[in-house]
Amino acid sequence: MSSVLLVLQLIVAIFLVAVILMQRSNGGALSGLGGGDGIGGLISARGKGNILTRITAILATLFFVLSLAISIYYSRTEVKKTSLMEEAVATSSLPIEQPVAPQEPEVPVAE
Repeated sequence: MSSVLLVLQLIVAIFLVAVILMQRSNGGALSGLGGGDGIGGLISARGKGNILTRITAILATLFFVLSLAISIYYSRTEVKKTSLMEEAVATSSLPIEQPVAPQEPEVPVAE
């Protein structure tokens, strides 16, 4: 279930970025906050009829809903509390050898 939600989230995010990049810029970065046609441009027929704006709103809502669904799903599932290193040591099939102190070489005694 989590894989399906994550794949859907990824697909929606990719389409959302693509649709946002396809939209035409209005010229000013925060022009809607100041004077001019800030609210008037939003309510006009051009603002309502733009299909890219509607698709962006739908994809953004879907992204938000999927994010909530993923967070709820993971909050209700049991999460492993072990680290990757502990898991690797527990599943290791090789015996752990202790280091051996080097032995002094034997020299033959001359008679």
